[in-house]
Amino acid sequence: MVSVRGAHQHSEEHYSLAQFDIERWTSQELLLTNPTSYKKFKEVWDFCFENSAGAPEQIHCFQNAIEMVEILSTLNMDINSLCAALLLPFVDTKIIRREDIPEDFDREISNIISSIVRMKEIRHLRAIRNGSATTEQIDSIRRMLLAMVNDFRSVVIKLAERITYLRDLISAPQEEQVLAAKECFNIYAPLANRLGIGQLKWELEDFCFRYLYPDEYRLIAKKLHEKRLDRELYIDQFVEHLQDLMNKDHIRAEVYGRPKHIYSIWRKMERKHLQFEDLYDIRAVRIICDRIEDCYNALGIVHSHYKHIAKEFDDYVANPKPNGYQSIHTVVYGPQHKTIEIQIRTEQMHNDAELGVAAHWKYKEGSTDKMTAYDQRISWLRKLLTWQQEMSESGEIQEAVRSQIFDDRVYVFTPKGDVVDLPAGSTPLDFAYHIHSDVGHRCIGAKVGGRIVPFTYNLKMGDQVEVITQKQPNPSRDWLNPNTGFVNSSRARAKIQAWFKKQDRDKNIATGEQILQNELEPLNITLKSVEKILINKYNAHSFDEVLAGIGSGDIRINQLVNFINAQFNKPTAEQEDEAVLKQIAQKSTIQTKNNNKTGNKKGSEVIIEGVGNLMYTIANCCRPIPGDPIAGFVTQGRGISIHRADCEQLQELKNHAPERITNAVWNDNTHSSYTMVTQIVANDRSGLLRDITTILANEKVNVLGLISRSDMKQQLATIEVDMEIFDQDSLNRILNKIKQLPDVIEAKRFQS
Repeated sequence: MVSVRGAHQHSEEHYSLAQFDIERWTSQELLLTNPTSYKKFKEVWDFCFENSAGAPEQIHCFQNAIEMVEILSTLNMDINSLCAALLLPFVDTKIIRREDIPEDFDREISNIISSIVRMKEIRHLRAIRNGSATTEQIDSIRRMLLAMVNDFRSVVIKLAERITYLRDLISAPQEEQVLAAKECFNIYAPLANRLGIGQLKWELEDFCFRYLYPDEYRLIAKKLHEKRLDRELYIDQFVEHLQDLMNKDHIRAEVYGRPKHIYSIWRKMERKHLQFEDLYDIRAVRIICDRIEDCYNALGIVHSHYKHIAKEFDDYVANPKPNGYQSIHTVVYGPQHKTIEIQIRTEQMHNDAELGVAAHWKYKEGSTDKMTAYDQRISWLRKLLTWQQEMSESGEIQEAVRSQIFDDRVYVFTPKGDVVDLPAGSTPLDFAYHIHSDVGHRCIGAKVGGRIVPFTYNLKMGDQVEVITQKQPNPSRDWLNPNTGFVNSSRARAKIQAWFKKQDRDKNIATGEQILQNELEPLNITLKSVEKILINKYNAHSFDEVLAGIGSGDIRINQLVNFINAQFNKPTAEQEDEAVLKQIAQKSTIQTKNNNKTGNKKGSEVIIEGVGNLMYTIANCCRPIPGDPIAGFVTQGRGISIHRADCEQLQELKNHAPERITNAVWNDNTHSSYTMVTQIVANDRSGLLRDITTILANEKVNVLGLISRSDMKQQLATIEVDMEIFDQDSLNRILNKIKQLPDVIEAKRFQS
């Protein structure tokens, strides 16, 4: 429980550093009994005292420093956090410069202070200054705030610093109070809530409420008829009595509580449209039990010693809320007939509520969505705060924190102070296209922090970016070249590609018309006659759209011509059957004679309907190889197309023209090689491509082509290898060897 701390019990003029007993304070108030820790803290204290001597702000800085240290001490923060908090007010007032902090101090102390100073940049955001930000913008600022720091302790120290800052504004002009309250109310109070630091959250909220709504604050404070310390004392006495009752009945439970703060009371009155007299939970207590049966036993004890209000009873253990929240809620009349809300739950229910599954802040803020990656980081931070005392001596903590908290995002500012959320590695062009397509198209340069930077500059956390534009859009095709590093986001790349497609439309239409006309002339088909057919085939809005697709290469001309030829010169089914059967019969006669004369000599690689040496082609859609079950399809003018038996395109052909499907098998004496593509998916790492090509070389595989793509966000590599293979056994052997390589997730035959 954060109470009125010693640093604020005396006015500045009566405050004397000479009379301040630091040894007693550290041992009795901070419970800093470790000699090494005390020595480190005393060195920082002496450094601050000596370097601030004669400065008019010295006493004020020490007041704020002492209060911050006391706040952090109640949260079990480590010695480096306490030392950083002691130094911070002197750094903020520029009495001490960061670079002047002695090198023999722990390096972590300086790093923590640097992180806190970086967080000050959000004060300049327009959304904070005028209070006009949307919920999404405010949440984006909170995310940016967490991402800006290199040490999670900086966030907690910053929250403590904001409390001392708000306390100092008691007698400040109203405009200054309101500006500070908006910042803390929108950013820091919700952040404290999400981190589960309730004792800081309610102090921040009460101060903000006091400055933003002074009349409402005074009204509720008056109606409470008691000072905050009196309310805390009442709750402490009630908790002590309830804990004794639990112990007497041998129920293993922890009882604790705190009075509801003024802002929480006002918010509930507004949300439920209640008068102050209608509220039952101005004071709240929690009972944490080991087992579910203990929860109901504890409930029985509470109801047997205190009269409860029946309509305020809710059993969310038996009937959980939609977001999974579980707890027993009841309201009783305590001493002096004052109402007290009591929540009873198990340790597991409490952890679920505080750390994710039914997080208290999610319920309070009206969200029941599943946890996002950001929510998981918040959950991890809350656990760290809980484990702080146990883990403070572990050097591995900071690395664990960084890997859990900081993601692949970078948060930067516009010149007006708005926050822009971009993927890590984004460039000024990515920023420009994120703002608006037209801004990106007209971009000719950029400034970061007032200095011109190249397009290849990788934006850093907290950069303020200004885009330099010209009147007319003029993007460069070089921006699309991944080797230049001008653009790294798919969003910007897609917008650039769309611009060039639009600009090249007229040229592509003319080119496409000429290409199509050249292909149709030998077939004696006119453009006019194919217009409607092609519009329907490609679901186009106009014939120009089809021609533009041909000109740009999006529509393959050979497939289009085959389609048109089939539509205009389609033979009847009887003619097709007669031609196929005639060809097979002729070849069968010849093959039979040859077999009778020469026996089983090597012939065609594929035997169709028992006949070899028929004209055939290997289908590109599935690229069968010896060992694959196959079938043939009689084409027009290109012989018989050989497909894998499970080929999807063959199934479509079978449905369309089943009479043109023929049986086919591989010749036992086949010795030819066949081209095919294998696809390999693996965790991206150095040397991966070398390991794969080494296997292919050892297997004496002829590689015809190789395409490698990397997904930087997921750290995955996809490699497609076009190779020559003799049979199924060879392919299986190669794929099995590749699968055994480190980090390879999948290796399979690729079918287009």
